[in-house]
Amino acid sequence: MSFKRSSPEMVFTSQCALSGLISGCQWIRTPAIVYSTHVATTLIPILAHILFYDFPVKPHPGPQTNRERWLLVSIYAPYLLVPVLLLLTMLLSSKYNSTSKPGSTSGKAKKKN
Repeated sequence: MSFKRSSPEMVFTSQCALSGLISGCQWIRTPAIVYSTHVATTLIPILAHILFYDFPVKPHPGPQTNRERWLLVSIYAPYLLVPVLLLLTMLLSSKYNSTSKPGSTSGKAKKKN
């Protein structure tokens, strides 16, 4: 990943995180679910490749020993764990879960009355 690509992504995600997670805005739920699922499902094949691929020694050597493989997996692990935690927060937290209780009316329905 080049710096040119990662820099705008970092700015975008940090702004979303600050405005949505800290203030508790409901709109952040759907983009956070999409983002976290995308990142997590992208990292699963990457980690499998690191663990199970037989890397060549030349011209571009990869991890050869189990220690090297697990070191590389540990470097990538936060990029899997943080999106999974974000996904679980968005799905399980009552703060971001906008399901209404049975018998209650939505805010739009109350405005019409």
